[in-house]
Amino acid sequence: MAQITAALVKELREKTSAGIMDAKKALVETNGNMEKAIDVLKERGVAKAAKKADRVAAEGMTDVIEAGNTAAIIELNSETDFVASNEKFLNLLHLTAKVILEHKPADLKAALDIPVEEGTLNDQIVQTSAHTGEKITLRRFNVVEKNDNQTFGVYSHMGGQISVITLLENSDSTTAKDIAMHIAAIAPKYLSREDVPKDVVEHEKSIQMKADDLGNKPDNIKEKIVEGRLGKFLDELALLNQPFVKGEGESVAEYLKKQGATIKSFIRYQVGEGIEKQESNLADEVAKQING
Repeated sequence: MAQITAALVKELREKTSAGIMDAKKALVETNGNMEKAIDVLKERGVAKAAKKADRVAAEGMTDVIEAGNTAAIIELNSETDFVASNEKFLNLLHLTAKVILEHKPADLKAALDIPVEEGTLNDQIVQTSAHTGEKITLRRFNVVEKNDNQTFGVYSHMGGQISVITLLENSDSTTAKDIAMHIAAIAPKYLSREDVPKDVVEHEKSIQMKADDLGNKPDNIKEKIVEGRLGKFLDELALLNQPFVKGEGESVAEYLKKQGATIKSFIRYQVGEGIEKQESNLADEVAKQING
């Protein structure tokens, strides 16, 4: 019987994107024959994931969890929302959040190298991709630490389409979660007006200065009107200036002041934001699958 070396397993994995255990089993079954092992993996569907590298995974789910003084938020993508509701995908989603919370990796590469039951997290993603028939990717994650005087608010909305972490000081968990729910619903971009980059403000100002309804007004009047519009624009972007969704007209800042709490930061993930989705014809896609 041929010796199944680590180098041989590595070579097969590079050619097929199969997991460590799948690659090793295929080599054992074929007595170390690389071509036959590739065929075995193809027959089992394990090598399919390698063919999906050029597809866009813009659907999926987010997840957010906390334990002690650490919280983690992730986005795991698939090609369709159908697969995103698949049990294997959801198991992978929760496993990914759990191991990222535990290991606190520095970046995506480190996250994908986290050891799990069978190989690495990347191996698990590839295997799940093979089982579902779609490209699955870990797009992003964030790990947040707090001290004992701070409180996390964690919230997932629309079955995981949106997830939020808030970090508050001098707050209880109910207030922290209420702010997380507000952020999920209203989608602020920044914590305060001062956090909005100058180039964003200048860009909006240049647009407003060219507005059709200001065309015939004197420059000094135009400036005043635009300043007012910029104020509303900044209020929409800045969390603290937004009307609190569960309040009675007060801003988020006013609500927090009444609670004696302050917010230090927040993170909001929405599935697929910023990804350009590919338009595809279903009949063509099915034909590709049949002929592929």
